[in-house]
Amino acid sequence: MANQELRMNPQMEQIHGEIRDTIRALANGFQKLDKVKDSNRQSKQLEELTGKMRECKRLIKEFDREIKDEESRNPPEVNKQLNDEKQSMIKELNSYVALRKTYMSTLGNKRVELFDMGTGASEPTADENVQVASEMSNQELINAGMKSMDETDQAIERSKQVVHQTIEVGTQTATTLKGQTEQMGRVVNELDTIQFSIKKASQLVKEIGRQVATDKCIMLFLFLIVCGVIAIIVVKIVNPNNRSIRDIPGLAPPAPTTRRLLYAKPGE
Repeated sequence: MANQELRMNPQMEQIHGEIRDTIRALANGFQKLDKVKDSNRQSKQLEELTGKMRECKRLIKEFDREIKDEESRNPPEVNKQLNDEKQSMIKELNSYVALRKTYMSTLGNKRVELFDMGTGASEPTADENVQVASEMSNQELINAGMKSMDETDQAIERSKQVVHQTIEVGTQTATTLKGQTEQMGRVVNELDTIQFSIKKASQLVKEIGRQVATDKCIMLFLFLIVCGVIAIIVVKIVNPNNRSIRDIPGLAPPAPTTRRLLYAKPGE
């Protein structure tokens, strides 16, 4: 149903255009997905398409609110056309939701087969899912689509919680590592201080050792001198007439002195 056949306010026209653009993007995305053979790339594109489906669901809800707000101001036939357009968009969205489930099941089977864990059960094809969706009533399609998208939203919320918890754990780990790094830095600084103190103490011990050695030499020399003096005194007391002692200055007996008169006459 073209836009010119519907009576919409500007806000409703904008939302309707965004919904149609999103549905076209989903159609193009699934067409490109058929050409992708790599499972990882398929999973990545399915995640992008899931985001578009979630955005389309949000826009349809806004479109429905706008219909209800304008319902009292529009004629019954206009309201019927708007509701039919809404149902048409919901049906298209539900077909893509079913197609997404088919691709997810196919990817799951491929991964199971890679690890030799296949169950042998065949998954429904995209055509079968579209055929089943076409046999459902509009309300059943709405309920099934809303249920599927709610399940997707819940899965996304759980993933967000896991990511949030992972971020918190990473933050706590980084804080702990930072504290341990700072503590190790302080330990290294303390070790450097202790090493410097040990070096200074070693130098001081060496200086004290040299001073003690010097003092010992001086004391030994003084001891030898005292011993020599004592020995000389003992020898002098034992043998006062020893000439060798007399030759020592200060220990020899005084020489006899004779007084002579300077002006004495001979014969006197």
